[in-house]
Amino acid sequence: MVIVIFETLSKILERVIASCLSLLARHVGLLHPYQTGSLPGLSTFDATSTLTHEVRLLQRLGSKVSSLFLDIKGGFDNVDPGQLTSALGAKGAYKYLTAWVGSFLTNHMCRLLFQGYSRIFSPVAVGTPQGSPISPLFFVIYVSPLHPAIPKGIVISYVDDFVVTVSSSSHRGNIQLLQGHYRSLCSIAAPRGLTFSVTKTELIHWCTPQERSPPSTAGVRLDYLYFSPKDMVRWLGYWFTPPLSSSAHFSKRLSLAQGAFDTIKRLSPPGRGLPPYLCHRLASSLLASVLLYGADLYTPLVRMQDKLDVFWHRVQRWVTNCFSSTPVPILAIEASLPPLVLLIEHCQRMAALRVVCSPPEINPASARLHKSVPNRSSYRSQQCHRSLLVKVNPALRPLMWRTPRTTIRKHLPIDEIAHRTLPLLKDRPSFPLHNPQLVPTLSVPRTGPAADSFAALKKESRAILLLHWTSLAHPPPDYKYLPSLTPHPFMGLPKFLAGRLHQMRSGKSYLAAHPSWYNRDTPSTCPRCRVAAETSKHAILHCQACHRLKESLLPAITSLDAASPLWTSDHDIAALFHFIALTAIGYPPDMFPPSPSFTIAHSPPPSPSFSPSPRFRFSPVEDD
Repeated sequence: MVIVIFETLSKILERVIASCLSLLARHVGLLHPYQTGSLPGLSTFDATSTLTHEVRLLQRLGSKVSSLFLDIKGGFDNVDPGQLTSALGAKGAYKYLTAWVGSFLTNHMCRLLFQGYSRIFSPVAVGTPQGSPISPLFFVIYVSPLHPAIPKGIVISYVDDFVVTVSSSSHRGNIQLLQGHYRSLCSIAAPRGLTFSVTKTELIHWCTPQERSPPSTAGVRLDYLYFSPKDMVRWLGYWFTPPLSSSAHFSKRLSLAQGAFDTIKRLSPPGRGLPPYLCHRLASSLLASVLLYGADLYTPLVRMQDKLDVFWHRVQRWVTNCFSSTPVPILAIEASLPPLVLLIEHCQRMAALRVVCSPPEINPASARLHKSVPNRSSYRSQQCHRSLLVKVNPALRPLMWRTPRTTIRKHLPIDEIAHRTLPLLKDRPSFPLHNPQLVPTLSVPRTGPAADSFAALKKESRAILLLHWTSLAHPPPDYKYLPSLTPHPFMGLPKFLAGRLHQMRSGKSYLAAHPSWYNRDTPSTCPRCRVAAETSKHAILHCQACHRLKESLLPAITSLDAASPLWTSDHDIAALFHFIALTAIGYPPDMFPPSPSFTIAHSPPPSPSFSPSPRFRFSPVEDD
């Protein structure tokens, strides 16, 4: 494998040519409808959802289903420029484009470096460089003939990863079918100089969750090698098991997320390091992405959901520096990180929205939508086996996509995906079309009201997430702050100071009126003024020992409620920063003993402006 580093200008030109060639390839038939990799408007979710839909659909017909996962060996290095340009010319591609492709793939020179010693340049006759933006598209066009039609089956690919799915009355019969289709694929691939990797070939026999019989052990023999069926197969980052259970997948994702969290939490130990807003960014962009990859297809079971929640609560505590005794609803609001169950619903709703809004002409998942789904294109795949369901007993047929799910009858996977978009459909006559420019021949309206656009539906889905979070949060009655998907402005303070605020707002802090296991028997009286209970409101607004300092820094602040300008004003947040730093309110008792001896002369003026940025510095101290 050779990865080439080209000049920047060359890559820009290749990106432009790739955009033009991808549209032309769809228009003239250079791409197969079941290719989903390195193409605009498609993703791994489209490939995996199509696979699971076909598996469940064929099982509803009473068939046994098996899949063979294949990987092309050294695919990019074996692209023949002559065959690729011939394919372009045969389909009527523009001559200048064909000539450009031929020029790009020929007259290449290669030099290898070993331990820093350079060798002489050698000519390269075949292959396309992997460092080029257009190389994946070349390869996808090159392997498009490797998708033969299979009766009661399907061949799906993502760049060089293929899966061949067949069905029959028994798994033994599936083995014979897979062997025949494998030989057919090899006969198509051999003239193109392509072979399949033996080490990455895997077999799986699918079953339904209701089956109690032992799994089939029938293996397949390919090229004199025997492959036994696997209990777990990883394809495109998704982990598949014979009953299509989600536990194996989320167990793998949880392990990866825990490893990533153990690495990044070193950047911000308790009480020091990165400010909370940067920790929030790492949690939402990195940890949530690692943990929830595949949540668009799978829904975790109850036990696995509990394990995921435990990890997510650790992340929320790391962001806020809150105590372990902090109530979970408060912890989520303070961290501005929604509960994981709501994030999973949002992820699934966004993936479903993209499926129902994508042009079915280019998306195999959208092409399997029921004809009653109000997509603006009426095209549906002719190779979908949905029409065979008329032979099934009506009492056993899958539910329609608008029908709520029951405990006995269920939706097909694509219908369940479409069902998740019902809260967004409302009174709209149809879903908007996303990326219509990818289908030049599509004759549907490409514009519509702004309220019915794809971007507007995405915002509406985000609003639904916030609405569900607000209705399901149920924090204690004395907690008045509302959920927010954006970090609180004071999270730009240093982590130790921001942690004091998170703890005092949550009612679990070092203040005397916030009892915990270590001070359960101590009095709640303020140790500074010894007049009233040391609550957050008293310590900041009414403590007589800090009254002069409060009037100097926070003269206009009269409340700590959610509507108080203290939580939104940059100037007031900066003043609060200095107030807490000088008074040591909410500090661990053994760190800075409270002292009422404050003078206004020693209090620095607040900064004129404030924004969540790491420009604030505080001496690194560790929280207990």
